[in-house]
Amino acid sequence: MAQDTAHDWEFTDDRDHLVRSRHRPSRLVAYLPTAAALHDHGIDVSGVFGSAHDDPAVPDPAKSGDLPLADLAYYGAGSALDVDALLAAAPDLVVALTYGGGQVYGIDPEAAKHLEQQLPLVVLDVGGGRDLAGIRDRLTALARSLGAAARPEADVELAAAERRLTAVAAGTSARVLALSPAGPDTVHLARPYAWPDLAALAGLGVSLVDPPQGQGANWSTTTWAEAAALAPDLVLTDVRSNASALGDALGPGIRTLPWNPELPPSARQHARGYTLLAEVLAEPGR
Repeated sequence: MAQDTAHDWEFTDDRDHLVRSRHRPSRLVAYLPTAAALHDHGIDVSGVFGSAHDDPAVPDPAKSGDLPLADLAYYGAGSALDVDALLAAAPDLVVALTYGGGQVYGIDPEAAKHLEQQLPLVVLDVGGGRDLAGIRDRLTALARSLGAAARPEADVELAAAERRLTAVAAGTSARVLALSPAGPDTVHLARPYAWPDLAALAGLGVSLVDPPQGQGANWSTTTWAEAAALAPDLVLTDVRSNASALGDALGPGIRTLPWNPELPPSARQHARGYTLLAEVLAEPGR
């Protein structure tokens, strides 16, 4: 558990590493969606970085939540991460992610090792082994250790959005398919229980289409014709910058809703997502 005194700060991350600093960190660099979630808690960051899927020159706005991107340094993404520039900025904490196994996501292994030799590095697990509430709670615990005040209004808003979505889902038979367009011939279909946010939707009663078994733990990669044959009533389509445009690949008139598989893990962002989905599912005649 994190402790904070006048002379010391420590936090046990999701690798079970005890991360310590002589003072509570105040100059943070974080993976983009994580930075956005910290911002929702009132914790400012000085810089951000992306993943290997991202543009090394421009942060992905789909992952950025309410961050003031114009005011933040961007240190690149994946193998293009500018480690020297990041170190030169002298942050006192770097916050990264893992999708399980402790492997740092968004930073090449050697670069991550080098950073951790120079700076405190906290790694939070957002993999399929954790549920969405647990991911959100760990981010909240880190934010509170960094001085964030409790924000009960955000929790109230989230609880209300969950109740609303549960009620709407109970009154519709709409089948929802989440996917990431990969080009004119190929699409990645999300396996609902491999993604904590989709698993949370299922837990609230949303009927999610589960693609056929096959290769791929998180995605079933297939053709657009096979995706259309699943006959979804609503498509959640990946809006991250690395995804292709959906267009009319599933045919004209298909209902769609933007989906961010890397939505910042905060009560505010999750409440917004649930509210939007409830509004679409509640449309008359749907």
